[in-house]
Amino acid sequence: MNTKFQFLLAISFLFCVSSFSQELLTKTEAIAKALDNNYGVKVVKNDVEVAQNNASILNSGYLPTLTANAGATYNIDNTEAEFSDGSTTTLNGAESSRYNAGLTLNYTLFDGFGRSYNYKRLKEQHQLTELQARETIENTIIQMFSVYYNVAQLSLNLEALQETLNITKDRLTRSKYQFEYGQNTKLEVLNAEVDINNDSINIINAKQELKNAKRDLKVVLGESYIDNFNVETEVNFTLKFQKDSLFKKAKERNVALLQTEKSILISELDINSGKSAYLPTLGLVGSYGWNRSNNNAASFVAVSTNTGLSGGLNLSWNLFDGGSTITRVKNAKINLETQKLLREDILLSIERDFNNAWDNFINKLEIYNIQEKNIITAQNNFDRTREKFKIGQINSIEFRQAQLNLLNTELSRNQAKFSAKLSELQLLQLSGELLNTTF
Repeated sequence: MNTKFQFLLAISFLFCVSSFSQELLTKTEAIAKALDNNYGVKVVKNDVEVAQNNASILNSGYLPTLTANAGATYNIDNTEAEFSDGSTTTLNGAESSRYNAGLTLNYTLFDGFGRSYNYKRLKEQHQLTELQARETIENTIIQMFSVYYNVAQLSLNLEALQETLNITKDRLTRSKYQFEYGQNTKLEVLNAEVDINNDSINIINAKQELKNAKRDLKVVLGESYIDNFNVETEVNFTLKFQKDSLFKKAKERNVALLQTEKSILISELDINSGKSAYLPTLGLVGSYGWNRSNNNAASFVAVSTNTGLSGGLNLSWNLFDGGSTITRVKNAKINLETQKLLREDILLSIERDFNNAWDNFINKLEIYNIQEKNIITAQNNFDRTREKFKIGQINSIEFRQAQLNLLNTELSRNQAKFSAKLSELQLLQLSGELLNTTF
């Protein structure tokens, strides 16, 4: 095995090791990590759990309350007692004690339907919290993809810059050979060296931007992910809806609109709950008690023990509470009107935002398709220019211009691709279809 072959084998081995050390973070894995570890998502999950607890039967007021109580009293008294037959007795330090225990049951039979409306309100509040959590999850996914695709774009940009540098290095080598054989001047060599330095600087900057973008992605993922990872650079445009059908979904499934509609229901329940205070409250009371008394010698009964059950109904009717109920009902009606106004405002905003998002997506997708075609033209132009440069029909300046044209076209294509994909995701979010999309 000759030395050159050993060197090439070592280079190939190092390249393979480097390739395998780059762990691929897929879009599906990134979404899962963001939803599991992102701190904003964790907070809203806790909010949903609290709302679910609040909406349970244990917090509804429909269950009775049962209270246990017990007590003990110990007395030391100095007593002078005169009996009916005229006899008297004096006791110093006479001891006596009393003990009691009991259970008390309270249950509201009727409260003007207040607890019924409150229980329904808690159910609606739970659903509203779930919608708020959905909005946070959708925003987190959009944020994650914005950073994820930024990493993907910078990765492709770095590859294009590296290829540009390789071409420039090959040009420098060729220029040196031609100078040695007197086919060109030293100026061609110097121009190539300057271009290599510029390409190297661009790569250094691109690498730093890529590192920063990966750190941003790790923050969105909410965990200390490995630094040495790659992302998927291919995108698929999955929008399958026509504009009219997608706009219909936006008016039905937009999360902001759904939250407002849920707030309207809650406001209506607040009005009914407030009105319930105008009606009386009927409650059931029951108790079981045990009492024991150990009396001193001056008492006719030395020891007495009582046990028993008691029950009853109580009726209360707040005929006038100073006007607080009237004020509460009036404010609830005003809040209902406010929620309805917000709903109309959101509908107008949805129509505007949807049309803007749709046009933005269509335009960016068209730009991306044009850039794809432009890549073919720029590549053909560069290939022909390189062949002419090899046979000396054009100078290095013309060659460099064709090279930069190809690089700029590739960078523009990369930007157009991921910009169009983000526009599609934002359109799906606006229409309420983001969480139903396969990424």
